[in-house]
Amino acid sequence: MNGQEKGGILVSPFFAGLLCRCPECGRGKLLRGLLDVRAACEDCGLDYSPHDTGDGPAVFVILIVGGLAVTLAFMVENAFALPVWAHLIYQIPFVLGASILLLRPLKATLIALQYRHHVAGFNDKPSD
Repeated sequence: MNGQEKGGILVSPFFAGLLCRCPECGRGKLLRGLLDVRAACEDCGLDYSPHDTGDGPAVFVILIVGGLAVTLAFMVENAFALPVWAHLIYQIPFVLGASILLLRPLKATLIALQYRHHVAGFNDKPSD
């Protein structure tokens, strides 16, 4: 068993990230609050301290939400020809809501991918 396999099942980093679960066992919670990473998994004891997502999740959120917001603005403009101020009425809540909803699972997914690919200090052997 390689540390990522529990009970013969390999935990998908995308499954673990989407549900904000431990990348090793898939059961313990990864995040506490909105974006705080726990010290370790409450189920299997995996140490989360080596993670380092940096600004990666924010970059993906900006690209995804920005593309969706521009697409939405073009669709609404073509359908209704609203004034610019009217676009702000739906765009501000959309951008804020989508950003908050996407940031948490994207951060968890990047941590799970770091674990899967042994990046940022995650490895199978304890360091000497």
